[in-house]
Amino acid sequence: MIEPVNKNTLTIAVSKGRIFKELLPMLNKAGIVPVDDPDTSRKLILETNQPGIRLIIIRAADVPTYVEYGAADVGITGKDVLLEHEGTELYEPLDLGIARCRLMLAEPVGAPRVSGRLRVATKYLNSTRKYFAARGIQVEIIKLYGSMELAPLLGLTDKIVDLVDTGNTLKANGLVAVDTICEISSRLIVNKAAMKMKKNMVKQLIDSFSAAITR
Repeated sequence: MIEPVNKNTLTIAVSKGRIFKELLPMLNKAGIVPVDDPDTSRKLILETNQPGIRLIIIRAADVPTYVEYGAADVGITGKDVLLEHEGTELYEPLDLGIARCRLMLAEPVGAPRVSGRLRVATKYLNSTRKYFAARGIQVEIIKLYGSMELAPLLGLTDKIVDLVDTGNTLKANGLVAVDTICEISSRLIVNKAAMKMKKNMVKQLIDSFSAAITR
């Protein structure tokens, strides 16, 4: 296990964007308030009103890495990210129930049945591979990082696997969701070493978030 960097401070890694915005009310309920205004500050390390707690704001995909290697003690990121992460030094003690969406398989409306190997565009390689393997379907997975809906429209792939919230983007681009691969929400993750060395601080945070969820 990789030991946490600072034994007197609890560092929380949070993915910026929707997760961070939906987390702020929960942080407030837990008595944790950033000193700087998150909407205007360009700082990536935010001190809070709690002297022993600070936030670091990073990309969602990087949260598990920061936590696993001890640069952060705990983190908040989506289940979609955790399904792609292959590390082993993490606990996942709590579903925060925020930033809910679904990881879905989608295709063009009225798409004909594909004979031969399917081509699927996604950035969720592990989840997509496991989904089709469980069904005994051979696929060619093409990794893309954004604008997934374009892939089948321009003939690059037959289908896509992507996060879906309202479904409006799919509909606007002539696509339809055909199956739900996984329900997604944001999870609290903890570095295994921090769970031992900062047990009381971590437990207090978990208890505070749990209480905030049930209010």
